[in-house]
Amino acid sequence: MIQEIKIPRILISGTGSGTGKTTLTIALTKSLQAKGLKVSVFKCGPDYLDPGYHSFVTGKTCQNLDGWLMGKESVLSSFVSASQGSDIAIIEGLFDGHSPNSEAGSTAEIAKWLEAPTLILIDASGMAATFSAIASGIKNYDLQVPIQGFIANFIGSKNHLSIIEAASIPLTILGGFPKSNDYSFPERHLGLRTAGPDILTEEKLSYWRNLSEEWLDLNKILKIANSAPPLLVEKPIEAQAKQKDCKIGVAYDEAFHFYYEENFKKLKEEGAELVFFSPLKDTKLPEVDGLYFGGGYPELFADPLSKNKYLIQEIRNFANSERPIYAECGGLMYLSSEIQTVEEKNFPMVGLIPGKAVMGPKLKSLGYVEVHTEKRTILGEAGIRFRGHQFRYSDLIIENEDESLFSYHIRKRKSEQTIREGYTVSNVLASYVHAHWASNPEIPKNFIASCRRFKV
Repeated sequence: MIQEIKIPRILISGTGSGTGKTTLTIALTKSLQAKGLKVSVFKCGPDYLDPGYHSFVTGKTCQNLDGWLMGKESVLSSFVSASQGSDIAIIEGLFDGHSPNSEAGSTAEIAKWLEAPTLILIDASGMAATFSAIASGIKNYDLQVPIQGFIANFIGSKNHLSIIEAASIPLTILGGFPKSNDYSFPERHLGLRTAGPDILTEEKLSYWRNLSEEWLDLNKILKIANSAPPLLVEKPIEAQAKQKDCKIGVAYDEAFHFYYEENFKKLKEEGAELVFFSPLKDTKLPEVDGLYFGGGYPELFADPLSKNKYLIQEIRNFANSERPIYAECGGLMYLSSEIQTVEEKNFPMVGLIPGKAVMGPKLKSLGYVEVHTEKRTILGEAGIRFRGHQFRYSDLIIENEDESLFSYHIRKRKSEQTIREGYTVSNVLASYVHAHWASNPEIPKNFIASCRRFKV
């Protein structure tokens, strides 16, 4: 049965990385909250860092929306579900996708699927009429993308903004922001540093809220958001609540916090209770039937992680009981024999996966991947396929590779070449892939089944 869902929404995109999309989204969120509105924020693409900023500011988990990883049905379902109870939804993402010849996985694709009025942020430093030329080109490039206005970033003054507005007729200019180095958010690797009160200070958040109230036409932006048409979506079938007969321990702290919220949602829908613990601070594991280690920055906390000998022994004992352990990227590094930092300092780790995780100064892998399992694992039988994303600065160095260690073949989206991955030792499965389980809903079912099978 099809139903109409009315969700005021706006999509903020940019012409490239570094245009200030995240800052604008945070500023707009704070100013709308000051008006008494409840705001939900979404991030287009597989990014793990920006959602942390949006979650911190809204107090509500920011969901990823990714066409290639999730497909249209899951994108619509996640958006509608996570928008419930909010007065407005803000979606942020880079206009480009991962291919110059396809919109698959792009923010433009999400804008079409969600029929979301779109605002384009342009770096306007040193521009006048050129701003109009760029904006006109974007607006006319794909007329199916519902572009409703533009915002000028890094402008020199109010007079500069007036010049851009005069040069951009008949385009809708909704304001702009001056460059502000003192209040910008620091970056790490390819994106922002992990969100926290030390970065998202009250002083900075107040500054950006006040700036948006002074420099943006908020009333017009709200009017545009409210003009979004109702979404036509399939009414979900009321699923019978499943008995919570499985507990999964989830590593979650400053070292491990890169997770797709959709994965948590699917685990809970299938009857799992999630129990969070900290590899940094806890000395005992919770009473659970399986463990899930996500990504993060274990290399930044290698010393305290290594010194937490009590928890390391707990994890080893858990593995010896043959209960399932699943780990991704940072989790793989933690389960390896040791981590070698960029400074070439070595720190012993859990040692369930043979090999040393060696950090490097340059990016080792970035992009979408598709996984094909070659043998049975705790995620199911051989032959299962699912999609994910890699973003890493380390390699796992294994001195004596044993063929039995590998359970995946991984193919990068832009290549036909496959590599071996999916490190498996007994009921431990670890990989550099951040898997998105919307690409194959059987994965969380199978993981929970493995946890139930080996309950102690």
